[in-house]
Amino acid sequence: MAFSWILSTLFSIIPIDSEKFRVMGEKGGERAFSGRYLYEESQGTYVCATCTAPLFDSDDKYDSGSGWPSFLKPIEPKRVYYLEDSEFPHMRYQVLCRGCHSHLGHVFKDGPPPKGLRYCIHSITLELKIGT
Repeated sequence: MAFSWILSTLFSIIPIDSEKFRVMGEKGGERAFSGRYLYEESQGTYVCATCTAPLFDSDDKYDSGSGWPSFLKPIEPKRVYYLEDSEFPHMRYQVLCRGCHSHLGHVFKDGPPPKGLRYCIHSITLELKIGT
C-alpha cells in the first residue's frame, strides 16, 4: 500500500524511536493509562509527533476514563482522516494524520454531546505546544 511506503520513507528520514514507530507506523497501541498526556492540563495545541501538523486543541481534551487522552474533535476536520478498523470485536475507525499518514488512535461514537464522538489518541503520537 502507498501509505506503508510513505511512512517507511518518512521514518527513515526523521529520527523516531521504536515504540513510536510501532504505534504510528505499524498501527500498534499504547498501553492504557501509560501515556504522558493522559492527565496533562496545560493549555496549548497538540501536534503530530512526526510532521508537527496541528491536530487537537487542549480546550477539547477531556477525561473519558478510557486510559488514553480523549478529544471532542480535531482542530480542523481536514487535519485527519479515517480508515475502518475491523480487527476489534466491534467496528471502529482509525484516526490518521493527513500530513504524514501516521496512525494516531481511534474515534468512537460514545462521546459527549453534541456530536457524540470520542477521539481516543495515543500520547506517543502527539507533542504539546504550550500556549499556542
